[in-house]
Amino acid sequence: MTWILWVKALHIAFMVAWFAGIFYLPRLFVYHAMNAKPAVDEQLCIMERRLLYFVTPFAILTLIFGVVLIFAYGSAWFAASGWMHTKLVLVLLLFVYHGYCFKLLKDFKTGTNRRSHRFYRVFNELPVLALFAIIILAVVKPY
Repeated sequence: MTWILWVKALHIAFMVAWFAGIFYLPRLFVYHAMNAKPAVDEQLCIMERRLLYFVTPFAILTLIFGVVLIFAYGSAWFAASGWMHTKLVLVLLLFVYHGYCFKLLKDFKTGTNRRSHRFYRVFNELPVLALFAIIILAVVKPY
């Protein structure tokens, strides 16, 4: 049973690395939306692209190790764990968020961004709320 603890540890470690990136990337978008200098614009595009492509494997590994855990615990456990169903909906929304970051990155690169820094400030807070909810669900297991 210790292999499950290793899988769980890897799941958490990759999740932390993924969240570090999706916490910082929208902050770069805030600065990018406020910027008016072409040289800074180009540098921000490079930073955003590198960060997004760096953390994407962490998102995928988080998903892989999470799925392994679900299968390891079994279908009876999964069926009885209502909190896990809610957690998975939040995780799905995070993957949609992550995918949307690729679209935003393209908008900045092509000069077609029409959103303000205020939008990105709010956008930046969404994964924080999801993380709090996911941690509470995973630890408290309310249902």
